[in-house]
Amino acid sequence: MQPKISVYLCDSNGERFFGEGPYRLLLGVREHGSLRAAAQQMGMAYTKAMRLMKHAEEELGFPLTSRTIGGRQGGGSVLTPEAEKLLVCFEDYRKACIETSEELFHRYFDEFASENN
Repeated sequence: MQPKISVYLCDSNGERFFGEGPYRLLLGVREHGSLRAAAQQMGMAYTKAMRLMKHAEEELGFPLTSRTIGGRQGGGSVLTPEAEKLLVCFEDYRKACIETSEELFHRYFDEFASENN
């Protein structure tokens, strides 16, 4: 028996707008320089990736990527400084949630876990 925590951010209506999917997309943009490549790596349709990014940007109030269109080098995307900061905050928050969850799990469930061993 072990705890499992999923961390995501919600809007004022309780609707998710940022979690593991958008987080991984941003990491992919950082790595590949392209939202399309990041979506492809995740097995996600580019249109869905665009929709997730636009929704997150609307809720956060700032752009997550800076895009360049075509040209000799081809187009691409880079993360905005705000997106880089968001990634750090999300990673730290997720880590803190997991650590706290594990502490609480042991506080409340250790007796059950030891009975099953």
